Amino acid sequence: MSLAGKRALVTGASGALGAAIARRLAAQGASVWLHAHSRADAVQSLAEAIGAAGGHAQPIVFDLGDDAATRAACERLLQDGPVQIVVNNAGVHDDAVFPAMRAEQWHRVIDLSLHGFFRVTQPLLLPMLRTRWGRIVNISSVTAIMGNRGQVNYAAAKGALNSATRALSLEVASRGVTVNAVAPGIIASPMADAAFDAKQIAQLVPAQRAGTPDEVAALVGFLAGPDAGYITGQVISINGGIV
Repeated sequence: MSLAGKRALVTGASGALGAAIARRLAAQGASVWLHAHSRADAVQSLAEAIGAAGGHAQPIVFDLGDDAATRAACERLLQDGPVQIVVNNAGVHDDAVFPAMRAEQWHRVIDLSLHGFFRVTQPLLLPMLRTRWGRIVNISSVTAIMGNRGQVNYAAAKGALNSATRALSLEVASRGVTVNAVAPGIIASPMADAAFDAKQIAQLVPAQRAGTPDEVAALVGFLAGPDAGYITGQVISINGGIV
């Protein structure tokens, strides 16, 4: 599933999941742009690690919540040619039960997960379409499918992202571009480790363990590759059997 000659962007590459996805795409031969906002040092270190492993990656730092900054970053990305793989991974949690949720909590979560998808994908799409090959992978969540207390904002954002995935896939399928969403369940990370202990995970997850970022990255890597050209418009869960 070589991605040699393909240029990729992974948003939110400073986090555990984004970094795993970036490493996977680079290992498959893609040249990967690593997005971050506040953690520029993390994507710089990641780029160096990917380079040391024989891959090619470089950081790009911008505020995904800023229209002008994101537009300028996309123009920079396109200077060297089309970006044919876009992984919309960036997002944020800001949890509260709905009666106590502040307006800024609602808008911040919606803005990064949903509006961030638009800000990045829309300007990169037309150059991608002209190549008649492309892969857009949106990182959703099991929360969008099942719901979760205290995450009405997050469920709304990711649920809308799922719907956008399906609609966009219909627009671009005839041009060789696929659009899919990956919906992880409990994935090992500092955030998940703080929220769930081993006993809780065993009760919630039939597999009785958390998933790993590398397992999610393997799925993203497959969807980004040539063998997944007939898979589009799907929301694919990776959650250890949660139903």
